Amino acid sequence: MTKPDFTKMSRQELRAYVLAHREDDEAIEVLINLGNPDSQKYPFPQTEEDFREMEEILKRKLSNRPEAV
Repeated sequence: MTKPDFTKMSRQELRAYVLAHREDDEAIEVLINLGNPDSQKYPFPQTEEDFREMEEILKRKLSNRPEAV
């Protein structure tokens, strides 16, 4: 069986493929590298104020995460 060309698949098609072939590490890696196009982007901090702001954003995000069990 030949593998499909993951680079030619849409994100939805690749996700469906990964769900059906969970052992296919190559497909999983391609899907992870695509990232989520809807995720919020943050510019890299350039000043001390930017670093402080980014630190606060990360603290808020981490404090909202459920605890690991």
